[in-house]
Amino acid sequence: MSELSYVGKTFVFRVDNGVDFRNTYAADGTTLRYETLEAPTKGAGETVTLHIAEVAPGLFMLGWVETSGMTITHLMNLNNHTVHAFWTYETGDGRVAELHTGTLEPA
Repeated sequence: MSELSYVGKTFVFRVDNGVDFRNTYAADGTTLRYETLEAPTKGAGETVTLHIAEVAPGLFMLGWVETSGMTITHLMNLNNHTVHAFWTYETGDGRVAELHTGTLEPA
């Protein structure tokens, strides 16, 4: 892995839809603890198991499945502190998919 790593670090992820998360990555890089800072679900959080690939120096693809069944994929660029995020979740009308962008700030 590159020296610009997420391992053992905490970031505030500010999403283009107004939702802010505090993402804390475990020292071994296998889990993420997220907490919603700004959104209707403020205070919600969970620890999830990560599936990870470094696709280029400082560019990481991370994926996980939440207890709710929501699936999340982040393309996290630690070179410019941006994220492209894709998530899916179930609604009464079927599964919904969303693509978002955001920024990372070290916390």
